[in-house]
Amino acid sequence: MSIHIHPIKAFNDNYIWTLINDNNKQAIVIDPGQSAPVIDYLEAQGLELTAIWTTHHHHDHIGGVAELQEHFPMTHLVAHSEHNVDEDQTIKDGSKVNAWRCTAQVWDISGHTASHMAYVLDIEGSKHCFCGDTLFSGGCGRVFTGTIEQLYNSFKRLNGLPAETLLYPAHEYTASNMRFGLSIEPENIAIQQALLQAEEKTAQGIPTLPVTLAHERAANVFLRADVLSVISGVKAQLPLVDDKPLTVFTALRSLKNDF
Repeated sequence: MSIHIHPIKAFNDNYIWTLINDNNKQAIVIDPGQSAPVIDYLEAQGLELTAIWTTHHHHDHIGGVAELQEHFPMTHLVAHSEHNVDEDQTIKDGSKVNAWRCTAQVWDISGHTASHMAYVLDIEGSKHCFCGDTLFSGGCGRVFTGTIEQLYNSFKRLNGLPAETLLYPAHEYTASNMRFGLSIEPENIAIQQALLQAEEKTAQGIPTLPVTLAHERAANVFLRADVLSVISGVKAQLPLVDDKPLTVFTALRSLKNDF
């Protein structure tokens, strides 16, 4: 079986990640905030939509769901009960979702929102993590209906995946996140290189995603809240009550809010 993953662009900077089974010309889309780009792409490629997976309830992730269900009546909708859609399969932490003969583990990675789910898909021994708005390349999501403690714990959980895991965030925020990272760790060569690459790709309209967890461990300051250079960079801008990773992570998110 041959599965490949394609980003459909939506809005200004969203990616609707699309799993495509080349053998049977079927597709699964994740977080379709808009229906038109999905319909256009699937029809151009001669693909049938068989399932939709959602990570959280924000409109730019579920706004196209209803129209896609109308256009593709056999679509199987997978969502948490709090994602504000009429799901066929209700998921929670520990659920399993099938993608043809592959299995995705559902993880609760709340923080950006409550009930934010990730899909950790195993394709022939390689892990692909669709992490919505929890983790971005070089950054993390703002806290809305979740808590900063949840977000921190979600980052710890994601950091437990194998280093070669591919991460699929839902937004093209890489360049701006790397600029923020350099405001904290100006001497970090991995962030410097990531910013240059992101600027080049963005200028050409090429996605900077997916990225490996190994890359994020080197270039994402939110995964580096226990590193001395990050702690020092935060202290230079904001007083800290202590050096605990959660305290540093919280301060990073506060600084990013105003960056």
